[in-house]
Amino acid sequence: MRREFTIWTLGILLCASALNGSVLATVNGDPITSDEVNRVLLEGTQGRFDSLPADKQNELRQRIIEGMVAQQLVFEDAKRGGILDSKEFKSEYQILSERMKTQLAAKVWEQQQFEAIRVDPKEVKSYFDTNPDEFIDKEKVRARHILVKTEAEADAVIKSLKGFSGDKLKGEFINQAKSKSMGPSAAKGGDLGYFPRGQMVPSFNDAAFAMKEGTISAEPVQSQFGYHVIYIEDKQLAKKMGFDEVKNFIEQRLKMDKFKAFMDKKMSSLKAKAKITYAK
Repeated sequence: MRREFTIWTLGILLCASALNGSVLATVNGDPITSDEVNRVLLEGTQGRFDSLPADKQNELRQRIIEGMVAQQLVFEDAKRGGILDSKEFKSEYQILSERMKTQLAAKVWEQQQFEAIRVDPKEVKSYFDTNPDEFIDKEKVRARHILVKTEAEADAVIKSLKGFSGDKLKGEFINQAKSKSMGPSAAKGGDLGYFPRGQMVPSFNDAAFAMKEGTISAEPVQSQFGYHVIYIEDKQLAKKMGFDEVKNFIEQRLKMDKFKAFMDKKMSSLKAKAKITYAK
């Protein structure tokens, strides 16, 4: 099946984008929205963006925003230079318009077919009851970190924090993260949010889950990004999720399964009625 279809269908489960998103940047008054950025991220990672470590997500998102800003600046300069009136532009635009017409029509058709799929509530409850192991909310930690280039810098940070505990430790850690960390989370006091085991790089993951709540790492943690000083803000044990928490997710999964089965059958039918030849 085509790549455009795969990305779009993954998007239904992963982001459920609204028609308009929050404005992340403006270029001479023209907005760049979160929905635009999310679509690029989803396509660029082939639907795997949510599985990336939080630091990598932030870094990639910022790179996309900067790239879109640069693209808008180049477009405006090209427009001022008369590119939109050139023969080359008009020819390429016509070709692209025809291609986009085909792709957009297919996307809208696929969306209409998907929305027409219905899932019986009994199917949803049955799936929940027969697959209990799927609905365990994994153990999570909420961590902050200070990322620096050298081990000596990380050692100095750890030494400077040794006299603090409780809220004072947290407050001082946040201050130093904002002033010293070179990670994209620095502006948020190094906050990486909650994450389960296996989401971060191995060295960071192992250190974070071995630590106690309200403590910092006793020694620098090295990764391919540099040296980390970690602070564990909260820990959440694994727990079984209730039906009400997951029923919408199950419904979407079952709907997607039915949709895929429908598409397989539909494509077979359309191919059987069409005359298709392939170049040798």
